[in-house]
Amino acid sequence: MALRVTFVAAARSLPPLAERFGDDRPLDQAGWDEVLRAAPGLLPLAAAELRYCSPTPRSRATGDALGYAPLAQLALRECDMGRWGGLTPGEAMAREPAAVDTWLADPRSAPHGGESLLALIGRVGGWLDTRPGEDGDRIVAVAEPSVIRAALVHALKAPPATYWNLDVRPLSTTTLTGRAGRWTLRFDGGA
Repeated sequence: MALRVTFVAAARSLPPLAERFGDDRPLDQAGWDEVLRAAPGLLPLAAAELRYCSPTPRSRATGDALGYAPLAQLALRECDMGRWGGLTPGEAMAREPAAVDTWLADPRSAPHGGESLLALIGRVGGWLDTRPGEDGDRIVAVAEPSVIRAALVHALKAPPATYWNLDVRPLSTTTLTGRAGRWTLRFDGGA
């Protein structure tokens, strides 16, 4: 048997075009409404032996609203965006177009003075690979979409550029089964 780690993407706190780097706003009314609509399908995950979340207010609120009572994990924080923190991607592009292009093209770069994409993937992957648990244990982690994308790139041993091609929607679930260095992406549901 293996561990089963299910990531639940935090509900949104802003419309997608208004999202900011390092935004730590709590859930807005639309986010709360999303949680209430999704709750029936997500409540069974509260039975997981271990429950974690990103330290962001919306991840904690999402986990609490779903009855998970998750333990915040610093390793599941969003990417440190340095001086771009608080800016929308469009604002960062308007101020520093060449730096944004470099950041998007080179996973080792951190022109904003924060954390590189490779560092984010390594940090989140290190957390994933060091989860305690017995064979068959279920883990649930409520996290920001960026953190889930980093976990997937790590687990699948995909090229870092794959990060930009993964779309993680609010309140979606993604399940990985396995152990350190041997993860499998699992698709649930269907007829």
